[in-house]
Amino acid sequence: MLARAFHRWERKLAAAAEGRTVRPFDWGLEWVPGLEPEEGEPLERLERWAERTLRNSEAFYAVPPAQYSLNEDRLTFQSAVVTPHPENNTVTARYFPDHTPKGKRRAVLILPQWNADAEGHAGLCRLMNRFGLSALRLSLPYHDVRMPPELKRADYIVSANVGRTLAICRQAVLDARQAIAWLQLQGYESIGILGTSLGSCLSMLTAAHEPLIKALALNHISPFFADVIWEGISTAHVRESLEGRVDLGSLRRIWMPISPYPFLDHVRDRQTLLVYALYDLTFPLTLSRMLVTEFKLRNVPHETLVLPCGHYSTGVTPFKWMDGLALCRFLNRTL
Repeated sequence: MLARAFHRWERKLAAAAEGRTVRPFDWGLEWVPGLEPEEGEPLERLERWAERTLRNSEAFYAVPPAQYSLNEDRLTFQSAVVTPHPENNTVTARYFPDHTPKGKRRAVLILPQWNADAEGHAGLCRLMNRFGLSALRLSLPYHDVRMPPELKRADYIVSANVGRTLAICRQAVLDARQAIAWLQLQGYESIGILGTSLGSCLSMLTAAHEPLIKALALNHISPFFADVIWEGISTAHVRESLEGRVDLGSLRRIWMPISPYPFLDHVRDRQTLLVYALYDLTFPLTLSRMLVTEFKLRNVPHETLVLPCGHYSTGVTPFKWMDGLALCRFLNRTL
């Protein structure tokens, strides 16, 4: 009965989000970095590309130095990835420094959820300050001020354009790595990362390729990017465009370079918190438990928190406080 009640609530909260559009399917080959001009069908080419990329993920996620500008609490710099939309090519982050001795030494980069607005996770950043942690809240690609006028939602980072989804998720990871480099330049000695939903996946990819990260808190989890899109209620409109053009197995292989699963061993030397919700229909429970099981099977150090709510209801009192406090306590203890 409790599960049915939460599932009804989750569907109601999900339905309240406006502007979901079924956009045309596209392989998006022109977006894929390093795709060789070889013969073959797009599906075959992308699967071969994914295999090569996984073997050399350090190069795929490598970043050059950036030039930074801090104006009051707004940090900006040019993204290492140039897209056709000028608004998206300038990275924006909001800085929440803690001026206590601990806060001057410890910082957390925060990656919010898909379609988070400019104020998303600002309250969590302030809560971090209460724990003596400075925070830097990154705006994901194609979100808030990085969104071109043609969009109402951040559709270009997760969509039925297969190649563009790869490219823009990679862009988010490179942006995150450059933001962490800025934190190091400010003198922070102990740096963590926290991501929610889509931000959780991107945080895992960032931590797997960024040695400066000491601890990571992953809030709503899955081992595979494709499976969340295929099974979650929040992305049913994306699946509608994908279905009939590509199957889940192929999509999982193509999107493996932007999935946590191949990179679990890369965080063996870090402290990791895995958070999932018992009645989640967006990051389905089977996927969340699958990732926890993989951490256990590989003996990768981790802690687990199970929230007694769903995905959307995590943002509602009292669950948002349970979640936020657990995230802050973990990072306060491990940084």
